[in-house]
Amino acid sequence: MIPGGSMDKYSFRIYDSETPKYIQIYKYIKKQIDLNNIEDGEKLPSIRDLSKLLKVNNVTIVSAYKKLQSEGYAAQKMGSGTFAKRKDSAKSFKREYSETFKSINGDEIKKYIDFTGETACGDFFPVSTFKEVLNKVLDRDGIDALSYQEALGYKGLRKNINKFFWNNTLNMDNILIVSGAQQGIDIVSKALLNTNDNIVVEKPTYSGALNVFKWRRANIFEVNMESDGIDVDQLERIAMKNNIKCFYTMSYFQNPTGISCSLEKKKRIIELSNIYDFYIIEDDYLSELIYDKFLEYRSFKSLDKYDRVIYIKSFSKIFLPGIRIGYLISPSIFNESIQNSKINTDISTSSLMQRALDLYIEKGFWKEYISRLNTFYKSKYNYTYNCLINILKDKISFIPPRGGLHFYIKISDEINMDSIELFYKCRENKVLISPGVLFYKNSNEGKKYYRMGFTQTDNEKIKEGIEIINKILQDVN
Repeated sequence: MIPGGSMDKYSFRIYDSETPKYIQIYKYIKKQIDLNNIEDGEKLPSIRDLSKLLKVNNVTIVSAYKKLQSEGYAAQKMGSGTFAKRKDSAKSFKREYSETFKSINGDEIKKYIDFTGETACGDFFPVSTFKEVLNKVLDRDGIDALSYQEALGYKGLRKNINKFFWNNTLNMDNILIVSGAQQGIDIVSKALLNTNDNIVVEKPTYSGALNVFKWRRANIFEVNMESDGIDVDQLERIAMKNNIKCFYTMSYFQNPTGISCSLEKKKRIIELSNIYDFYIIEDDYLSELIYDKFLEYRSFKSLDKYDRVIYIKSFSKIFLPGIRIGYLISPSIFNESIQNSKINTDISTSSLMQRALDLYIEKGFWKEYISRLNTFYKSKYNYTYNCLINILKDKISFIPPRGGLHFYIKISDEINMDSIELFYKCRENKVLISPGVLFYKNSNEGKKYYRMGFTQTDNEKIKEGIEIINKILQDVN
């Protein structure tokens, strides 16, 4: 018998099927370890005791234990017995998740229902209009369109960014053109963060930002997300006890939770940044796609009265991923260091793309495109929302994001499956999701959550994919 324990947790029905009995026993014990019903380091029953309980021969139990050991779920100690070993499945999963997409080529991905996308669908991109703009730029500027620009970026684009998006309220010297939001985060991190500097992030948060901060060897503090943004009291407690350098936030439709920070919390966070002397890195990547008329757009930067906000904006997510372009607005104190960081990274963002985007904005095409995009994705958002509610029902829960391009979904605690297992089952059925573990500093957190984007597939496939997920979750118990 198990010292101080019970054999009840090891009792289950072995089916008379084509699956070998030792495999059935292995799978059952593995599941109990994953669910923590059998704790890490717990001694497993002796071969004789378990064979007697399950009414199988000793060889069957030996084979099951050997299988557990080979898969990393058990360890044998000479003279002491066999002990459960809880694998860090989440950590290894991150690598496998990445490998999954490397192994699926361009044609193969079309066979999948892809819920992993976090950008606007390329099919909606106005190719003909943009082609006309490119031709006009080349006719107008000739070889200049292909040469390096000044360090800050093409002046015409910076001027129109200030005019059309900021009502000419910015200092032009504070606007820097970058090659997308990811580069913006990297540039700011190189300019501001040193080894062992403290940075606060939302929990969970964008994995690309987490990786940058880890690379800089910064100390990362996580603050829990609430329905209207971070727990500000928790942020203040951290700031009181630690010398915080920066707070990284996605102010609208946060990746992955889809939550938007309330106006009240933004104001309070800005006040805290002044009191405790830290800077706010605002990643504003999808705020154009607001579907709820009661959700007002007010960025941290627009509220910034202390020059504490470093604002990063990408055109790639909403326009076209291949057009790697965005901009950042820095406090005057960091202009030189951030500009130097940009130069050391890639010297200059594509001159042709800068000039083309400038003309695209100036001619009013950008405004028209965003209007059409908003209408299109609002319809897809509503359709996906209704499918989730009507098909998955009480198997899941989520906070309606009210905009953006994805949902962040929690699998019911009543269902004995985490999002990593769901990912594998979905993949077998040609459906792709993004498990929550990808968005946490600690790879063992977020296992009951997954992100589901709705941009890379049509409504028919969205429904089909959700129905597949529903069947998988149904079959668990």
